[in-house]
Amino acid sequence: MSKLNRAKTEQHVSNLLHHSLEIKKRNFVETIELQVGLRNFDPSRDKRFAGTVRLPYVPRPQLKICVIADEQHAAECTKHEVPFVTSSDIKKLNKNKKAVMQLVKKFDAFLASESLLKILPRYAGPWFTKANKFPALLTHNDNLLTKIEEIKGTIKFQMKKVLCMHVAIGNVNMRKEELLRNLIMAVNTLVGLLKKNWQNVKAIYIKSTMGPPFKLF
Repeated sequence: MSKLNRAKTEQHVSNLLHHSLEIKKRNFVETIELQVGLRNFDPSRDKRFAGTVRLPYVPRPQLKICVIADEQHAAECTKHEVPFVTSSDIKKLNKNKKAVMQLVKKFDAFLASESLLKILPRYAGPWFTKANKFPALLTHNDNLLTKIEEIKGTIKFQMKKVLCMHVAIGNVNMRKEELLRNLIMAVNTLVGLLKKNWQNVKAIYIKSTMGPPFKLF
């Protein structure tokens, strides 16, 4: 865990779960976020800072994922009751920003058949990319349900214009041990992406959707 104090981290995870499940239990499953503040870091100069990691345990199983599907994948989606749109649906967008954004906002992430991924920018313009939801590739050799689980279990670190970022690392229905494993992997991945490693880290917090923040570093 490097510079994170293990006992302190375990205690804060326990406190977070206690608060969300016993003190202020909500009528929905709260997401748990890792919130990181950076220092000695210039977002304007380090625009390419980005990285992904697949966590051991799926942090947000409730993510809504849509497949931009060719004929074969459409049949698979129908079989497994997975939301999908077809090539004709995509072509109807015709670079209409309003129509594209309605689709983009309806789902959390997208997969796309290889043949449709190539033509997507032609009909949807740049708005999938600007919304940070450009589809991941889905080939005919991929298992559809496994690919969906990969998407749900993968988090992305990406620098915006401010020196802070937040990513989902779990939810309050997960066990403490599962959250700790996800937390450790997420922090280690992020620190490894930074030029000066821990010297670039100002503060690290964990927080549930509606709960108070707990400072880890």
